[in-house]
Amino acid sequence: MSHVLGLAIESLVAVLLMLTIVYCVMLNKRLTRLKADEHSLKAVIGELITATEIAERAIGGLKLAVRDVNENLGSQLAAATQMSALLKDQLAEGDHVVRRLSKIALAARPSEPVQAPAQAAAPVAPAPRVSAAHAVAAAAEAFTERRRAGGLAA
Repeated sequence: MSHVLGLAIESLVAVLLMLTIVYCVMLNKRLTRLKADEHSLKAVIGELITATEIAERAIGGLKLAVRDVNENLGSQLAAATQMSALLKDQLAEGDHVVRRLSKIALAARPSEPVQAPAQAAAPVAPAPRVSAAHAVAAAAEAFTERRRAGGLAA
């Protein structure tokens, strides 16, 4: 019986050694996969760092572009404000000139002719009404012709 007991113990140790070997092989495969995943993870981290650096440079470039655009728009806005004020003044002056020309045209309009007593019996057609724009245009034309005749216009 002592041989049978020794053989049983040695058989049990052999089976446990076999199980240990199988477990070590499985563990070795897992470690190999983990190493492979570690290399791919390092590659992903490297790509992520590169992408982050590129993004930081792009953000810096965008900040410079925004600063330049802001300065450029500020100067253009100031110029546009000045131009708007200048145009407003010129429009007011032009309105003043048109009013003066309108007064000149009204003053230059011929008065109604005095009718002789012989013509009083005949019906007279009313004079056609001249619009303000036509009167202003006619007055301006007459004014420029007078200036040219006097040698003052180019």
